[in-house]
Amino acid sequence: MTTANPLEALLAEKGVLMADGATGTNLFAMGLEAGEAPELWNESKPENITKLHQDFVDAGADIILTNSFGGTRQRLKLHKAEGRVFELNKKAAEIARAVADKAGRKVIVAGSVGPTGELLVPLGAMTYDDAVSAFKEQMEGLKAGGIDIAWIETMSSPDEIRAAAEAAIALDLPYVYTGSFDTAGKTMMGLNPKDMPQVADGLSDKPVAFGANCGVGAADILSSLLDMTAADPNAVVVVKGNCGIPEYRGAEIYYSGTPELMAEYAHLAIDAGARIIGGCCGTSCDHLRSIRGAIDSHTKGPRPTIDDVVTRIGPLRNKMASESGGSGERRRRRG
Repeated sequence: MTTANPLEALLAEKGVLMADGATGTNLFAMGLEAGEAPELWNESKPENITKLHQDFVDAGADIILTNSFGGTRQRLKLHKAEGRVFELNKKAAEIARAVADKAGRKVIVAGSVGPTGELLVPLGAMTYDDAVSAFKEQMEGLKAGGIDIAWIETMSSPDEIRAAAEAAIALDLPYVYTGSFDTAGKTMMGLNPKDMPQVADGLSDKPVAFGANCGVGAADILSSLLDMTAADPNAVVVVKGNCGIPEYRGAEIYYSGTPELMAEYAHLAIDAGARIIGGCCGTSCDHLRSIRGAIDSHTKGPRPTIDDVVTRIGPLRNKMASESGGSGERRRRRG
């Protein structure tokens, strides 16, 4: 990549960065209805999106993600907005860019790119080229609005990650990708955390970082992190875990993670090798402030084992994650 990369520059300056928290959870608290597209708020309620980004910056975020997770034509078609891909993504980036530019310190604007929701052939009807085209269309809007980097997140299929990465490369955008390891310690499409470094093999530009987000809770995502940093100890690895475990209380979803638990998660994540730490579903600004404090006050400790994670965070929810990630980590440490 010939152009200067703001994310790499900030990593070099600060060592460990904090990404932001939950978009959906916090927008629901502002009145977003179930089934409503958050991306439409970029035009109908931009002041709410501005407040969300500002709250994250005020909580200490070094990286804010645009409100564009479902910004491909495939996702927007569900809301009869497939003809508005460019304008909605551009607006998402412009809102975040305006907040970042007046922060008084360097804040990275990352263009959130989620999965299309379609299966690629042979499992589904979408071709690889169709996926590249869809992601490129979305990223053209994000780039026009001023993002620093494409942030490909919550992915399940390695082919879909590669398609999004190809789109970013075609637009000369640096990129990050993260998977959601929520199915027996792997993604829904069978991608293993230890194989994340190889997903971009053969592409003309490598990712700035890769990692994990969402999933099933802090303990499990730390297990995935241990596998990724063991597979590539020199990589910049992202961990953006959910705030504890989601539980239904009546009609409401409640996340069990306290600010104290998320601080413990951040300390463990740093010692496990993460360079970018944030929160996903359920993560409020209170949780982020706690993560910020943990990052800023961290004293380096030994690389944790799965047993350490379970002791300090709580049990793994994924039996296979415990068997594969945990025992594998212990074998590597002994060997």
